[in-house]
Amino acid sequence: MYYSRRAKVTSREHAARARPPNVGILAMECYFPKNYLKQTALEEADGCAGKYTVGLGQESLAYFDDREDVASILLSALVRLLESYGITPDQVGRLEVGTETLIDKSKSVKTTLLGTLFGAHADVEGVTSTNACYGGTAALLNSVAWVESSAWDGRYAVVVCGDIAVYEKGPARPTGGGGAVAMLIGPDAPLAIVGPRCTHAVEVYDFYKPRGDTEYAMVDGKLSQAAYLTAVDECWAGLKSKLNAAAGETGLVLPNSSLDGFDYACMHSPYNKLVQKGFARLLYSDLVDEPTRPEWKDDAEAQAWAKVPPAQSVNDRESEKPLKRLSESRWKAMTSAGHTISRSVGNCYTAAVYMNLLSLASGLGEQLEGKRVLMFSYGSGAVATAFVIHARAPTGHNSLSLIGKHATPFTLARLQAAVDVPARLASRAARDVAAFSAAMDLRARRYGACDYEPAGSVDELFPGAYYLTKVDALHRRTYARKPDPLRRASSRKLV
Repeated sequence: MYYSRRAKVTSREHAARARPPNVGILAMECYFPKNYLKQTALEEADGCAGKYTVGLGQESLAYFDDREDVASILLSALVRLLESYGITPDQVGRLEVGTETLIDKSKSVKTTLLGTLFGAHADVEGVTSTNACYGGTAALLNSVAWVESSAWDGRYAVVVCGDIAVYEKGPARPTGGGGAVAMLIGPDAPLAIVGPRCTHAVEVYDFYKPRGDTEYAMVDGKLSQAAYLTAVDECWAGLKSKLNAAAGETGLVLPNSSLDGFDYACMHSPYNKLVQKGFARLLYSDLVDEPTRPEWKDDAEAQAWAKVPPAQSVNDRESEKPLKRLSESRWKAMTSAGHTISRSVGNCYTAAVYMNLLSLASGLGEQLEGKRVLMFSYGSGAVATAFVIHARAPTGHNSLSLIGKHATPFTLARLQAAVDVPARLASRAARDVAAFSAAMDLRARRYGACDYEPAGSVDELFPGAYYLTKVDALHRRTYARKPDPLRRASSRKLV
């Protein structure tokens, strides 16, 4: 049963409360910038036709100038969530941020969100989780644990994750992008996080940001790919083992866990082609575990690779073509619906895998109910986790607004209606390479600077977006919101 944050509950009553079931994601929203660059335009400028569209599997990349920073894009995503679903600040008991785009090495970005939307002295737990692209998952799992814990007071948790991915001129720049995702967390969720999960953690210098004088990362491209694929191998093998053990506890004789036990997969997406390679590793693990399965027992090439342990083939490019051939039909069926945003906006770091989940859920709506989604989150450095989402039809009592009144519960159909991804992508503005390069140069000049007003045009922002208005001489930042004539009158109290 839900109750307000100021409800008086005795310690005995609190201890007796049953743990809430099916905790997970109740609702989602997102934000990405209005400006974008087509990868074909970048290919033409760099004289490398097909390298970014075919080689990376990307269509375009979103970009920001100095008018938006990580706090503003997180604010834009958060306010979209609150307004789209009618959530008031007093209904939120935990707000946690996941980002690696730092504007301060001490102060949590979460406090900026609170100060702007929630007011002073808010009784709201959570800070910022930072570990490359994994911070959003850390924030999500922390928030789910809070709702499942004895400390939960009946309010929602909110996770906001997002980043601005920029690289210096060179081969990595086309893999940039940016955006943010906001998620409402609670029980009886249409996207419930269920069952065991497996984490792979290891120290590796594949992508890291040791310098305070630049926004750019230090990247070892070959090592980064190997670290990602190794994490896929380790997390998937570990998750299958845990799923098999959990099934065995029921006393039932069940087949070994495999990719065929899932309907969809959402994976961290630095760029689309790396995700395809990672997905192929999932099936590779199944091939090694079950080489006599009918679909490939008479395939000589498959049988040859079934004898090679995955750890020995991570850097073997000869494995890529046969694994791609074996996994291609599943790849298209299980992942294509989740790539709508990521192929168009580029890498969102901590938000990347959740942009894919949002694409999947908003594209399918209630058709996703009853399906199982395999999630894989990776952050360089490195930490990765594979976990399971069960898409379901809630009981209809998962909204605080339902207490004593009629209201709409959180469902996948409601999520689909709130988030019109194709329309949002179509409303963006395509810019040329010169404008993109100028924005990158402007961001580089502004990094670490103070006592300035941004030069970027407010006119080039989406209505309702937050933006940076000033960085004063003490590096203190102030923000404003671009007017949105379509914004509901009932949501004005949020800003």
